[in-house]
Parts: sequence; structure tokens; C-alpha cells
Amino acid sequence: MEEKDIEVLIYYYHLKLQETTTSFHRYLYDQINWSSRLIGIKGARGVGKTTMILQYIKEHFSNVDEALYASLDNMWFSVNTLYSLAIYAHTHGITHLFLDEVHRYKSWSQEIKMIYDSMPDLKVVYTSSSMLEVERSKVDLSRRQSVYHLYGMSFREYLEYEGVVAIEPMSLETLLSQHVKIAMDITSKIKVLPQFEKYQQRGYYPFYKEAGAEYWSRLQEVVKIIIEVDLPAVTEISFPTMEKTKQLLMYIAQSKPLEVKLRTLFSAIETSRETGLFLLNMLEKADLLMLFSTKKPNYKNLKIPEKIYLQNANLMQALTKTTDIGTARETFFLNQLSVNHSVLMPQTGDFNVDDQWLFEVGGANKTFDQIANLPDSYLAVDNTDMGYGHRIPLWMFGLLY
Repeated sequence: MEEKDIEVLIYYYHLKLQETTTSFHRYLYDQINWSSRLIGIKGARGVGKTTMILQYIKEHFSNVDEALYASLDNMWFSVNTLYSLAIYAHTHGITHLFLDEVHRYKSWSQEIKMIYDSMPDLKVVYTSSSMLEVERSKVDLSRRQSVYHLYGMSFREYLEYEGVVAIEPMSLETLLSQHVKIAMDITSKIKVLPQFEKYQQRGYYPFYKEAGAEYWSRLQEVVKIIIEVDLPAVTEISFPTMEKTKQLLMYIAQSKPLEVKLRTLFSAIETSRETGLFLLNMLEKADLLMLFSTKKPNYKNLKIPEKIYLQNANLMQALTKTTDIGTARETFFLNQLSVNHSVLMPQTGDFNVDDQWLFEVGGANKTFDQIANLPDSYLAVDNTDMGYGHRIPLWMFGLLY
């Protein structure tokens, strides 16, 4: 293979790099051990995986042609192999291969293993759909790779991305013990509640800025691509099953946090329990749903939820015109806490975090009645900029990552 054979890839790479800005980094950027020989970055469409790897190239390579970026959904790969591209890179002074959308390439795991084993001085970074079970692919890469999951933007990141205020992420322990001091500092600089309202409507996916007024329609299109393109690329499903997946998602979107009667749910879309549970679990892996249960997940079996939420409040806005405020509050709390914590459904209250803390979520008039006298219990309260004691503003739970 000669340079003329990959000219189209090089052109596209340079164009993407030219368009990439480095003024804002996602939270995961500094957590990745970029020196690893093989790095996998999973995440939903639109959360910024591509931008992040291009930022790394732009900031760490004085000669950008010592690296090569390629998206595996490029038509070039319909007549060429990934391994042949790696051979070209290895023999032409390229030290790092950055591969986007690997789930769109059928034999990605086998060929990446071949690259890893035969070209030890060529480092590989790849991105994939959050649905891709990279740890359980046909070829075991678990001993060779470091895998990370990139979620959508936290409220803290949104504030920085908007140029409103820069806040360092904090631990949940710090937030619980110092929330009054932290809130006083932040609210002395900005009016936080209007910003929080904007974030809940259009701030989870970084592309909201470029999309402008078309953000929700663009987000609908992202959801459609996940179901119609990414899902079939990861698992073999029929067209009718794909259509049932859309029906299932919309049925849930139009409900309050669904107190799940699985028989009723699956009957509504005319599917079996087995297929219905499979689709629910795939939609959660796609970062479109959150399946909520009293039990910790058993990764060998399908999760059987007791409540179902859309994955974030922006999806609620995009998929249905009527958004229940209580649902939006609970969705935000579960979404933000689930990134770094185990969150289960308790017998009393709304959320059990790490089997240590109990939370009830509600509006400004929320009381402790439901969790009175329970140890380590807190209120996460909306429509208030500052709390006291165990009463903490809801927006502050967006400062954790």
C-alpha cells in the first residue's frame, strides 16, 4: 500500500483536525492513561469521543502525521482492511493509530489483536458505541487494553463549556459535608438556577451549541441512528425488532418513571418477555435508558428493572412535548450519580447510593417526612440555590464529574 492509496483518509483526517478546537476538554480527557498501547473509549453518539481523540492529537503531536485518525464507517474500509492500514502506518513512521466507530467494522477485535501482537511499537486508540461489549468480544482483548466510558456532560461541565464559571469536580463526600460553603461561593458569582434550567433542556450533549434551535430534532436523529445503525452493527436484529425498539423507547418516553409491569409494557409493543428484556437492556447499554432496580446488576443475566427512566432530561425534551417535572428531577439525579456510584432503589426514599446514603428528590417544599429518622438521609431539592443541613440543592449533584 502506498500513500496514494490512503490519500482520502489523510485528507479527511487533516480536515477533522483543522476543525477541532481545544478550548474545552471533557472530564475524561485527563483521566485516560494515554501512554497505554491499546485504549478503548466507549460512549453514546454525540457525547464528544471523536473531538476528544482529535484534541489529544492536536495538543500532543508537533508533527500530526506521526498519528493517523480514521473512522471505520468510511467507505474506504469496504474494499480495504484495518490491518492493511496498520501495516502502512507501521512502515511509514506513524506511531499512533486513532480509530473511530470500530463497531461499524465487522472484524475489528480480531484485527486490533493482530495489530497489538505483531506491531508492539504502534499504539492504538479506538472509540465505539457504548453498546459494544468490548470485554466480551469474540477475541479477548481484556488483558491488552484499557477501556473507558464517556458519558454526556455534567452540569459542572456545562457551566464551564458556556464560559459561565469553572468549577473543579468534587467527591460526593465533600458535597454532602460542605455544600453550604460551596453553594455560597458559586452563587456569589452566578445566578445558578436559570443555568440549571437551560442545562436540563439542552446541555447534556456538547453538540447543542452548533445545533442551536435544531438541537432537539438533531437529538431525535441521533436516537434514530443509534437504533437503526449502531444496534444492528453490534447485535443481529431484524427490521421488525428494530421497529419494536423504537416503539418501546417512545412508550417509556411518554410515561412517568415507569413503575414497571413488564407484561403490560411488552404487550403494548406486541413482543415476548425475552425479546422485551433484551431490548430494554440494549437501550440501557446504548445510554438511552436507565433501568432502576433494588438489586445490583448481575452481568451474566439480563437486568429486570422495577423502574425505567430515559437516560437524561434532554432526551425527555426531544422525545416528548410534555415533560413531568418530578421525572426530570429524578432523571437528573440518577444520571449524574450513576457515573461514579452504585445507585439502587430503596424500600424507603427515592435513591440508595453506594449502600451508604439515602436520598429523596423533590421541589422546594419537599420535607423529610418519607425518610425521617433514617440514618445518612438527605433531600435533593430543586428550585433553591442554597441549602442547609441535610437539605441540598438538586443542581449541586451535577458537580461530581
